Amino acid sequence: MGKFLTRLCVSILSFISIVAAFNIAANEFEVSGKVAIEQRYFPEIGQNNEQLSHRQSSVALEAEFFWGWNNGSDTLTFKPFYRFDEQDDERTHGDIRELSYIHASDDWEFRAGIRREFWGVTEFQHLVDVINQTDGVEDFDGEDKLGQLMVNFSIVKEWGIVDVFLLPGFRHREFTGQAGRLRAAFLVDDTNISYQSSAEQQHLDFALRWSHTLGDFDIGSYWFHGTNRDPYLTPTINTLVQGSEQFVLQQHYSQMDQFGVDVQATLADWLWKFEAIYRTDEFDDYWAMQGGFEYSFIGVFDSNADLGILLEYGWDSRGEGNIAATVQNDLFFGGRIAFNDMQSSEVLFGIGADLDHNAFSVLVEANRRFGENFKVNFDVRLFQSTDEKDALTTIKDDDHMQLSVEWYF
Repeated sequence: MGKFLTRLCVSILSFISIVAAFNIAANEFEVSGKVAIEQRYFPEIGQNNEQLSHRQSSVALEAEFFWGWNNGSDTLTFKPFYRFDEQDDERTHGDIRELSYIHASDDWEFRAGIRREFWGVTEFQHLVDVINQTDGVEDFDGEDKLGQLMVNFSIVKEWGIVDVFLLPGFRHREFTGQAGRLRAAFLVDDTNISYQSSAEQQHLDFALRWSHTLGDFDIGSYWFHGTNRDPYLTPTINTLVQGSEQFVLQQHYSQMDQFGVDVQATLADWLWKFEAIYRTDEFDDYWAMQGGFEYSFIGVFDSNADLGILLEYGWDSRGEGNIAATVQNDLFFGGRIAFNDMQSSEVLFGIGADLDHNAFSVLVEANRRFGENFKVNFDVRLFQSTDEKDALTTIKDDDHMQLSVEWYF
């Protein structure tokens, strides 16, 4: 991994030098970004003695450098990211979220470099989102993704948009460290990783996607062939330097084929959402789906605020006996309040219930802008599980509140 990062850094410096040599900045150049100070508070002590106790502080920097020329037909974007965490060494990490060149024509686009490509329509789980690796140390919800090296050619026709992706270079998932919270009882080993493919991290992945809008319906379907972004975790014994032994979870990445479809229908005040996948690899062949709706009440109680009610159901054919099937028979209910004020205040709340186990989770996400450059986010997450077969059992003591202050520049 160290050699890969070295080559990547050299490539980045060379790329920027070429850009400067062509004097692209003379056409259009913009710099923006944010600095965030984050504080987490855990009311309870973690299940493992080595975990941090109650407070966790960190600082994150994310910048964006944008160049444009040829009247916007050609663009170059660079988005570096870095977080420093005072207690969890694994959560102190950096990433290139994007370093990409895009050329846009009338009916086609060419994109190359490091990018993040998001697919999905549902709120509480994104089954079809398969291109980028999850940033496992950034947050628990899996919403944050690592940058992925790719070449993407997109064709725009009346009958839809066709995207072809070539994805060289796989990135394994990073997990919370020994002192971190929101982790399994055993540490995940990031030094002894196995792959089904003999090419290991150098396997060339491929994806083909079609998307189209038909009246009130937005439809997408795809085929992905390559390295599974979700690792299989196997308990094993790791011999430490002092000769002692430690139980850890070893990561194994299989090859997979995944077929997916996503549909969103906007019908008056109703927003219907559906995602489904079929995945086959060396261990499993299964179906999974997530579907539901969001209904909006406009101007509730004669105010400027809008209230959206969300309901979704998730199903996985692997069933409750498979620990990898985290959402195998789950119901999600939530609401979204948009106050439509000058400060863009919003609140999202949700409850997820496992219908097979005595387990549920609660989330609250609230944010509000202050002035032109500041934004405050306040999140609450609660977990409850009494069934050892349920994945939430390992983090049932990790209820926490999170406050972050972001400065945009």
